[in-house]
Amino acid sequence: MAAELGALRRFVGRAAAPGEQCEMCIAPIGAEHPHLVNVETRRLLCACRPCYLLFMQRGAARGKLRAVPERYRFAPSFRLDEDSWAALQIPVRMAFFFQNSAAGRFVAFYPSPAGATESLLGLAAWQDVLDANSVLAELAPDVETLLVRGRKSGGFDCFLTPIDACYELVGRVRQTWRGFEGGEEAWRQIDAFFEAIRSRSEEMA
Repeated sequence: MAAELGALRRFVGRAAAPGEQCEMCIAPIGAEHPHLVNVETRRLLCACRPCYLLFMQRGAARGKLRAVPERYRFAPSFRLDEDSWAALQIPVRMAFFFQNSAAGRFVAFYPSPAGATESLLGLAAWQDVLDANSVLAELAPDVETLLVRGRKSGGFDCFLTPIDACYELVGRVRQTWRGFEGGEEAWRQIDAFFEAIRSRSEEMA
């Protein structure tokens, strides 16, 4: 657990700047580029398009490296109410969940000023969420997430996103959060992030 959390913290905010190189072949890449995940170390790798496409093939690198998908989906019919969220015992109303193939289970993290913080999932509570939402079976292990944000009016917005998007969110929170409540800049960043996610997401039935 501690090693996994440390790995998450190391590559949160790892987006490359213009002039950086693909970490597989050292070809130049720009600020917008795809990523790979090392499923053993949890490290996120920046990649050029040709290397990314190579690792989209099933079994590439014996499954050690996986390409992060680029699809974004909004799930308005996702079944998650306030009681279910309380049962998960996540201390904030924003978190992401993904299946860790090495651990053989789903894990949950939420953004915090310290980086990505793990919340231990109660097996019974999480199983209830899984049973109520068959769409979770579509998530690619290690590289796709369920991203959840609580609405001020009640209820939750639920997205199925690439895992690198969640690391971007964590990076924004870590860099801008001030004091106990975060401050205006942090919440502007969070709102802008979710607006961008919603605008690029395909709505699911």
